[in-house]
Amino acid sequence: MTAFPQTERPARRDRPARRREPWRLVARRGAGLENGLLAWLVLTGLTLTVLILLAPEVVPLNSLVLPLLVGSLMLSPRSLPWFVVFFLVMLAIAVAGQYRTIDIRTGAAVGVMVMLGVLTLLMSFRRSRLGVAGVLGESMLVDLRDRILGHGVIPALPETWYVESALRSAGGTPFAGDFIVTANPHGDRLEVAVVDVSGKGEQAGTRALLLSGAMGGLLNALPPADFLPAANDYLMRQNWTEGFATAVHLSLDLGTGAYELRTAGHPPAVHLTAGSGRWTVVETQGPVLGLMERAEFSSASGVLRRGDAMLLYTDGMVETPTRDVDLGIDRMLGQAERLLRGNYNGGAARLVEALGSKHDDRALLLVHRR
Repeated sequence: MTAFPQTERPARRDRPARRREPWRLVARRGAGLENGLLAWLVLTGLTLTVLILLAPEVVPLNSLVLPLLVGSLMLSPRSLPWFVVFFLVMLAIAVAGQYRTIDIRTGAAVGVMVMLGVLTLLMSFRRSRLGVAGVLGESMLVDLRDRILGHGVIPALPETWYVESALRSAGGTPFAGDFIVTANPHGDRLEVAVVDVSGKGEQAGTRALLLSGAMGGLLNALPPADFLPAANDYLMRQNWTEGFATAVHLSLDLGTGAYELRTAGHPPAVHLTAGSGRWTVVETQGPVLGLMERAEFSSASGVLRRGDAMLLYTDGMVETPTRDVDLGIDRMLGQAERLLRGNYNGGAARLVEALGSKHDDRALLLVHRR
């Protein structure tokens, strides 16, 4: 018989079992908080029911709504349906023990409470599909919104450059289909893309979240000429029913001011030449992202000299149901001459507030070489 060395089968105590311990502690802690909250709500419901039966003149029947409201906000989808059933049972016990006959006023109050319980039960079934509780779900949405905005944070730049972005969503909601992604991969260049996803407001928010993360990674990893083709390939692989987007990409040399511009079905950028005081539309050609395979995107180049500025924006800034893009660009340039004259600080926010429709997403990026 051949004897195998002991090193072939390490002892159980040498196995990296400790790596799982933090996850177990987190899971146990979350389950403990959930069970503690559920026990407190059940105890509160039982106490209120007893008080309603013993002292109805002090504790009214509608006080049972309090634990129901707290439970609807705090309990997980797993526990909430059972607590709603408990609430309805306590309500039935309180009504049966306190009232021999029910008048119209009392019946209306009981009916409203039953409807609240049923609505909370239906809401819990919907949350079960989503897998999140009320407060947790809201926190998750806020986190997703912050992640979209985080991809557009302007990196630290030399003092000779001023870059500002401004975003406004349709109807003032926190989520928008317009977003900005930035990158400063080597320190000497600024890579920035202004993107407009199909749809508006919350309808485009989930797609904007996914695209902002993907495009942020592509912007950091790829040469400027490869960014839009890679973004187009990514969108083509998603197979979304409404999965197209437009974009403008600026690659700027922070030392010399030389830039390259590429667009994908997007309104053109505009360049202010400080020497003449004139705005110039920088035209480039490229198809909308997500509609054509192996799409090609032409580039335009130039130099931002001292005092020059550039605007990148979405169509919500220049297009309305009663005005086409060309007229909208003329109006935007007129507002830019008035609002940016001698003071670029906060200029992007001023332009976004002054232009576009309140019912459309709007995004604008201002680049100024001091």
